[in-house]
Amino acid sequence: MELSGYLPELRRVDARFADAAAEAVLARGWAAPVPGCPGWTLADLVAHLGEVQHFWAFVVRTRAADPGAYVEPARRPDDELLAWAAAQSAELETVLVSADPAARVWTWAPQKDVAFVLRRQVQEAVVHTVDVEQVLGDVRPIPADVGLDGLDEWLEVMVPGALPDGPPEGAHPVVLHAIDAGVERTLFAGSRPQPVATLRGTAGDLLLACWRRVPLEVLTVDGDGLQAAAMIAAVDLS
Repeated sequence: MELSGYLPELRRVDARFADAAAEAVLARGWAAPVPGCPGWTLADLVAHLGEVQHFWAFVVRTRAADPGAYVEPARRPDDELLAWAAAQSAELETVLVSADPAARVWTWAPQKDVAFVLRRQVQEAVVHTVDVEQVLGDVRPIPADVGLDGLDEWLEVMVPGALPDGPPEGAHPVVLHAIDAGVERTLFAGSRPQPVATLRGTAGDLLLACWRRVPLEVLTVDGDGLQAAAMIAAVDLS
């Protein structure tokens, strides 16, 4: 994705999250389990995204060099969560509008600027929107450019973050072929000459498989699916 596309996408996906969460509350109730986040309820999911957006709005608004001054918000009662979470989305979007993407801010990754926050918060909201859609039973396709950008971020940022010393011993490459984007990416490229499997699907479905929101069965698997699943599972982001 182009840098200019992140904020419009964040607005779109925030609105979808809010709509799906409101529908899910009516259809399933606040105590509904979240399939993609074992042990979480719908209330936990809505609170979590609101808390994440509250934190990053603070970082960008204050141009924080470290997060030491941040004060965590109190957990809201369930009947206040939707309005509170929507306010956090609006605040994050507002502070990002006026921020230079090149401005230096604290992040947990090597890239320490507002552009990192923009990208990360789009992908945070994308995956959690799928989480709430799974509760509701109305999962919508992720646009190809958003899915591919999320897949790239997972490979470029999340994998090195989870495995700072490189691929685990015995790692095998896994090719990820995004059929709607016409491109391939590789997990653990260079670890061995031949990939253990090629996974084919939309960029969005590949992204969700990497984040363990959908099983590999939603993809076309050429090769050893069990080994491919084990390679993805080696990227432990818990």
